[in-house]
Amino acid sequence: MNKLLSQSTLILSIALALQSCSVERTDTDVTKDTTKNEITDIWPKLDIEVKKNPAVEKRVQDILASMTVEQKVAQTIQPEIRDISVEDMRRYGFGAYLNGGGAFPDNNKHATAADWIKLAENMYQASIDDSLDGSNIPTMWGTDAVHGHNNVIGATLFPHNIGLGAAHNPQLIKKIAQATAEEVMATGIDWVFAPTVAVVRDDRWGRTYEGYSEDPEIVGKYARAIVEGLQGEAGKDFLNQYHVISTTKHFLGDGGTEKGDDQGDNLASEQELFDIHAQGYVNGLSAGSQTVMASFNSWHGVKNHGNQYLLTEELKNQMGFDGFVVGDWNGHGQIKGCSNDNCPQAINAGLDMYMVPTAAWKPLYQNTVAQVKSGEISIDRLNDAVTRILRVKVRAGLFDKPSPANRPLAGKTELIGAQKHRDVARDAVRQSLVLLKNSKHVLPLSANSRVLVAGDGADNIGKQSGGWTITWQGTGNVNADFPGASSIWDGIKQHVEQAGGSAELDVKGNFEQKPDVAIVIFGEEPYAEGNGDVDNLEYQRGHKTDLALLKKLKTAGIPVVSLFISGRPMWVNPELNASDAFVAVWLPGSEGLAVADVLFKDQNGQIAHDFKGKLSYSWPATPNQTLNRFDDEYQPLLPYGYGLSYQDEDTLSVNLDENSAAATDKLEPMKLYSLTIQAPWQLRVVANQQSSAMTSSVLATQALTIKTTDFHVQEDALHMVWHDKGEASATFASNFPSDLRTYQEQNSALSFDIKVTAAPTQPVHLAMQCEQGCASKLDLTDKLNTLPTDKWQKISIDLACFTDTDFARVYSPFVLQTAGSMDITISNVVVEKQTDSSASCTL
Repeated sequence: MNKLLSQSTLILSIALALQSCSVERTDTDVTKDTTKNEITDIWPKLDIEVKKNPAVEKRVQDILASMTVEQKVAQTIQPEIRDISVEDMRRYGFGAYLNGGGAFPDNNKHATAADWIKLAENMYQASIDDSLDGSNIPTMWGTDAVHGHNNVIGATLFPHNIGLGAAHNPQLIKKIAQATAEEVMATGIDWVFAPTVAVVRDDRWGRTYEGYSEDPEIVGKYARAIVEGLQGEAGKDFLNQYHVISTTKHFLGDGGTEKGDDQGDNLASEQELFDIHAQGYVNGLSAGSQTVMASFNSWHGVKNHGNQYLLTEELKNQMGFDGFVVGDWNGHGQIKGCSNDNCPQAINAGLDMYMVPTAAWKPLYQNTVAQVKSGEISIDRLNDAVTRILRVKVRAGLFDKPSPANRPLAGKTELIGAQKHRDVARDAVRQSLVLLKNSKHVLPLSANSRVLVAGDGADNIGKQSGGWTITWQGTGNVNADFPGASSIWDGIKQHVEQAGGSAELDVKGNFEQKPDVAIVIFGEEPYAEGNGDVDNLEYQRGHKTDLALLKKLKTAGIPVVSLFISGRPMWVNPELNASDAFVAVWLPGSEGLAVADVLFKDQNGQIAHDFKGKLSYSWPATPNQTLNRFDDEYQPLLPYGYGLSYQDEDTLSVNLDENSAAATDKLEPMKLYSLTIQAPWQLRVVANQQSSAMTSSVLATQALTIKTTDFHVQEDALHMVWHDKGEASATFASNFPSDLRTYQEQNSALSFDIKVTAAPTQPVHLAMQCEQGCASKLDLTDKLNTLPTDKWQKISIDLACFTDTDFARVYSPFVLQTAGSMDITISNVVVEKQTDSSASCTL
């Protein structure tokens, strides 16, 4: 951050720091009284282009006057489609509902557009059916369409925000938002949880790719563009039948937490909070964004979901936002003194709608009703929240538009992945690519060359699309899940063969005839929030298999072009040294063929598309460097704004320092399940000689059902129910063996958190499986039978207990099997060095 703070800002920063140390502080202690006396002109009154309309306000007040407390509270509740039925909607009349990442109609990952529309229509009709709840207020469906309609099979997937930031083109962003709105409306959905306007200050954060830039300049411009693209423009086509409601998120400062910790603490001064982190809101709200999503993070120790000063005093009262504030996934439950099913503090602080997935929605509704009636939540505060929700619904025309199945774009399945949208996405990919190195002008390539394509990202649409792609974390997808999409390999093959050259794909870089050039496509595995947090920015620390591939080809005398797939800048000095050309392709999405448009000359030998992308994030010089534009002592490897074109001379050293300051002898934990299934492991159910992989949030078989659920944070646990239908196993497995001898030698244990809801009816075994059928099996039955019901416990088992395991060749380090019935939930499955002697073989 810029260290040149004003004297008043320094005073404020010290005051806030001291205040955060107070043990008496509560989640509503940051109020105007702690800051307004110091700085009075930080937060401006916005000139919001969507003005209050007297006719709209009268209609809202007329509706509000007719509502009971129960009906009003129902408007503040937003459950998730996996946890409510159409009958629940009819009975309660929720103000909204959502599908989380990896949630689909009928839990069917391959649900069609018609399936999505059917659910939208059924929920809408239930909401306006007043036979049970006396209310006919239409509900609204919210979805995380963050790089296209990314939950729907066949949708156009645009580059993630980090790539779009490199394009530096707000008009392009507006086109992307317009295309996304069309595909969303084709499935009958009203509301999109975008744009994300985080200004990322520490690239170790796992949501770095959701931010356009480390600098608020781009973020502010893009916020307006995407809001106008999604919602239409005030006074023109605002929220007509061809646009959706937008959400500017996450309020506030999520990109500036200490050490890049997801849901962590932002310690910026109030001036910095506004200057750096609020600029997306200044622009997005001015353009008329109708909803704001509260952030998981804290500001000086206070959770934003419960921060009255930020939500009410500044966002609503000072800036003049008159839409509503929606929570994030059970974010209210993280406020001090709250739980997922009981949190008056959130609505009192200024939250208007609880996002409450899981079964917690029902007790939260009941508790909130009781708290309004007791006065713990004032009727004025409830009325204000409901007024804001109704105002957005009236402005969006939800009371007047046809039902979801009968809207102009509903059912137009040709819009899902439409060619006109793919053309925009293809152009976005071309504009987002950043050329970091081009030694001796190895690029552009002649299309009539003999080209070898290698690397595990070459023909991998899921990897190139990243997180928030069909599933929440973007894992478990195969190319067949992306009809109409293209991999990067597809584009290379097409370009080369059309020009009379030859293209060969070999992931490991093997070849029979020496190629003219090797294109190696590699990078990060997909991840989303939480799971993407890293300790430092070194790529493939401790297992540099991709570097070995580059060196192998380089040693063979083949020019090497590296295409790096990533959700953030990373320390890749060794990989840069081993490459003749190096391109940051970020997370390009479904139109992988566009990469070849830029790499190759056309069939006439001309450059059809030059590199245009410029870094919107600084590229680190060391694994531990987390600096930003305008910082003091700003010395990145490559600065903000860097990016070569074909006309530029390459000035990057060919002998970059490869000494990693992050090198350590510490044995890192081997995570099998931490927030999500960790690569290279895959969760499978093995039963009746059949194996089924878990590729979404639910895997249901006759013998065993597994569903993601919440432990500490969103979907960080696995609920497993055996149905007494024969022996079934929940197995973490890989197609290739792992060498766990170092863990065995360094006194490690297999550990996991577990909650037993229904004890086993038959013996339960925990096994490790290795090559050629070797296995060790331990009996867990007595241990599980003695654990308290519905209470989380940690089990640690010394690896020495698995006496028959060949630790050099482990295919499955965790296999849980029984033939009876059992209901358990597990989380945090990890092999790690023991810090004490708690692990044993006595179970």
